[in-house]
Amino acid sequence: MDPICREQNMREALCLAEEAARQGEIPVGCVITDAFGRIIGRGRNRREERHDATAHAELEAIREACASLGDWRLDRCSLYVTLEPCPMCAGAIINARIPRVVFGAREENTGSCGSVIDLFSERYGHSPAVFSGVCEQESRELLQGFFQQRRS
Repeated sequence: MDPICREQNMREALCLAEEAARQGEIPVGCVITDAFGRIIGRGRNRREERHDATAHAELEAIREACASLGDWRLDRCSLYVTLEPCPMCAGAIINARIPRVVFGAREENTGSCGSVIDLFSERYGHSPAVFSGVCEQESRELLQGFFQQRRS
């Protein structure tokens, strides 16, 4: 996986995270690319907008990618997300058979790629490769700025 492509795709996810922040959502963005590196799924947090606890960026991007490919199997895709996936999103990644996950900032409260638990190392029959820390500083600063603004 080309480091330049990783960063470019993560920057696309950061744009979605910024859009989420402007809408009053926790700033998390996600993109999914196909085997040729084309973005086929985009998502951002929309829990407040949709009044839906499952409206996470990863799930929105997975739904769009599945619709784009006409298949629930995303076994030739890569997922880029600004924040380490939670257990629900990690489960969706496993179920969609996504082979590569790239994330920016660690999530110390719910992170399921090693921060709290590593669900991808469990015996689910599918274990994606994980690349962490891509655009980590930008991802973290966006989250920190959002929560500082909410507190003031």
